[in-house]
Amino acid sequence: MNWKAVAAAAAMAGIALGSATAADGTHDSRIALMKQIGGAAGALGAIAKGTKPYDAEAVKTALTTIAATAKVFPDQFKPGTETGDAEASPKIWENMDDFKARAAKLSADAETALAQLPADAAAVGATVNTLGASCGGCHKAYRTKE
Repeated sequence: MNWKAVAAAAAMAGIALGSATAADGTHDSRIALMKQIGGAAGALGAIAKGTKPYDAEAVKTALTTIAATAKVFPDQFKPGTETGDAEASPKIWENMDDFKARAAKLSADAETALAQLPADAAAVGATVNTLGASCGGCHKAYRTKE
């Protein structure tokens, strides 16, 4: 039995469950999803910086987490959830199509990287730069600093 495949499948199930259970449109659910993305980005960043050794399974898991979470993230911003979250700019609801497009781009970028899996730390670094640009652009446009 391939234990790495079993572990990867279990991680994927956990990602899907975490995304499904954190889907109520509250500040806490939004933060939980962003922490999933942040944790995955952190894992990639550690490989890119050389503080963690290159591990193809870890890269796959991180990219899968980012792709899956970015797909469901905009669903947390339904009409009527505009209040109670000081970090979410009102611009999200004013420009929902752009907000969704940015999340879709992040997901697509992660899926592209997953399909052409970075083979070493340098390639992971290039992927981190691409994903980071998407994250940063969205945060600049739609996140309000408290």
